[in-house]
Formats: sequence, structure tokens, C-alpha cells
Amino acid sequence: MAVPTSLVAAGGLIGGYGVARWTKKRPLGGVALAAAGALAAKQWKETVGAGAAAGLTGAYVAAFAGSHPLAKKVGAWPSVFTVASGVALASWVVERNSSHD
Repeated sequence: MAVPTSLVAAGGLIGGYGVARWTKKRPLGGVALAAAGALAAKQWKETVGAGAAAGLTGAYVAAFAGSHPLAKKVGAWPSVFTVASGVALASWVVERNSSHD
């Protein structure tokens, strides 16, 4: 059974930050973030097509970038959970409403 793409994407954002924080090696967190992002992009392309996959991948990257300024306002973990939830919700909605075969 495949892991839902919404969970892969959210897990990549949460896991990437967690790895970077706990290992104190930001590049290692980046590897986790990128690996999950690549897997999510592949799954999105297969389930919703290239156009929607590009949009969702852009949302994933924007969530990562947006988590940094948000963290200054609400804290690191709340920021990461917020953006991860947003990407997961966007993924779920797009995949649920996709007419791509």
C-alpha cells in the first residue's frame, strides 16, 4: 500500500526540519526535505498530471521558504506544522478533485 502523497509531503517538511535540528546538520535536513519532495513530485505527476504536480511542488518549496519568516512570529515547530498542514491539505484537495487518469 502506497503512502498518501499528502503525508509524504508533510512528512518531508516535518522530517527535514527535525533531522536538521536534531543532528545540527542543516544539509542533512535538506537531503531529507529534497528526497521527500522528489518522491511527492513523482507521485503527484502520476496521480494528477504534470501541470498540477508542478503547482503542488511549487507549493512545497514555497512552504519551506515561508516557514522561516513564519517561525520568527510563532516559533519553529508551530511554523513547520502549519506549512506542512497546508501542503498536505492542498495535496489532498488536488488529488481528490483530479480528473487525471
